[in-house]
Amino acid sequence: MSPKYLQDLITDYSQQIIGVLTKPETYIQLGIILTVYAAAYFIANRFRRYFSVLGETPDPINALPHRVLLFKFGNTLFPLLAILLLRMSVDLGQTALKEGWLLETALTVALLLLFNSVITDFIKNKTAGRFLKIIGLPILFLHLTGLLDHVILVLESISITLGNINVTAFGVLRVALFGTLLFWMGRASNNTGKEIIRRQANLDFRTKELAAKIFEVAVYVIVFLLLLQVMDINLTALAVFGGALGVGLGFGLQSIASNFISGVIILLDRSLSLGDYVEMEDGKSGIVRELNLRSTTLETFDGKDIMVPNEKFIASTFTNWTHKNKKQRYRVDFSVAYHTDIRNLVEIIKETVSIHPQVISGNHIPIEERPDCEIASFGDSGVNMFVEFWMEGIDDGQNRVGGDLLLAIFEAMRDNGFEIPFPQREVRILQDGGD
Repeated sequence: MSPKYLQDLITDYSQQIIGVLTKPETYIQLGIILTVYAAAYFIANRFRRYFSVLGETPDPINALPHRVLLFKFGNTLFPLLAILLLRMSVDLGQTALKEGWLLETALTVALLLLFNSVITDFIKNKTAGRFLKIIGLPILFLHLTGLLDHVILVLESISITLGNINVTAFGVLRVALFGTLLFWMGRASNNTGKEIIRRQANLDFRTKELAAKIFEVAVYVIVFLLLLQVMDINLTALAVFGGALGVGLGFGLQSIASNFISGVIILLDRSLSLGDYVEMEDGKSGIVRELNLRSTTLETFDGKDIMVPNEKFIASTFTNWTHKNKKQRYRVDFSVAYHTDIRNLVEIIKETVSIHPQVISGNHIPIEERPDCEIASFGDSGVNMFVEFWMEGIDDGQNRVGGDLLLAIFEAMRDNGFEIPFPQREVRILQDGGD
């Protein structure tokens, strides 16, 4: 490329730029753009003031999901109005000014900025957001500039044939893009929907959990069907071998299906709730923290999580300690010497146990729920006794009420002169009378 050609090229572009800058239509379009942005800003502010849900920042912890979405929509109200007014201005410029290239450029930039803002504000997953920015923004730019059809033709020309299947670069990119978008929308809709359902105060826990699970399954079924449509898979043809495939999956996934159905039955028969203390047949126990489609999570007193398949609660025996009543009765055993004044000791032990803050006691409590001390049996070394008491919740290692009471009983017996027996053995040495 010769210096003379470069000089002529620069001169030509300079003359075109000067020609554009000297046209009154250029400044009219700039004025329209500034007016559009000023009007959009004014209208958006009026809307946010009139509808407080669009302008007031919600509490990030206690706010409902749809309340947060409405606030985010309020943030996009200004660019949306600007785009709408710019779209109208483009048509006006084409009619009145016979040109509108500057308005079209402003509209394209505004759409790209809005798309980027929506991804940043609404998509929490960084990987999905980065993918949409890298792929979605260029596609939107090509569409707005009218170049997308040409790019699609080029991508469709790049293909690989595998038997009767023809795979094109455009098809792969389309499935990847729309598949990512569909699964993100499904996950976001699922999380938002379940959060809204679980915050309904007029529904009980089981109804909310059952509705949340049905909603989750429905969302992912819809996403799967839409993805099949994107992949150009004929659902009618799919139904032909769907029966045989269903039988095969039934044998292979019967455990998953059994756990899912068991989870639905648990919610319907109301045998488990969040916060229940459950003891399984094999001795595992814990507080129910989460009910999922496949399993139930039990949290032990030492912070461990036990994942129990839902079918275990249908096919096996388990004990729900707090299903109908949070009050539980416990027993602490101890021994005293045979020469002890038992009647006096019983009253002292009752009073000692009643002082504990977690033990249910008082004259207003029914006599059968007050602490009670009795003789259990007569042992080899002393009298075996026990004290029964009621408390709210479970003595599972976190409360340690039983351990506290044993210490209190020991101190009360020591302070009042009662003797705690210990095993004694008497040894006699017998001598032969002939020695």
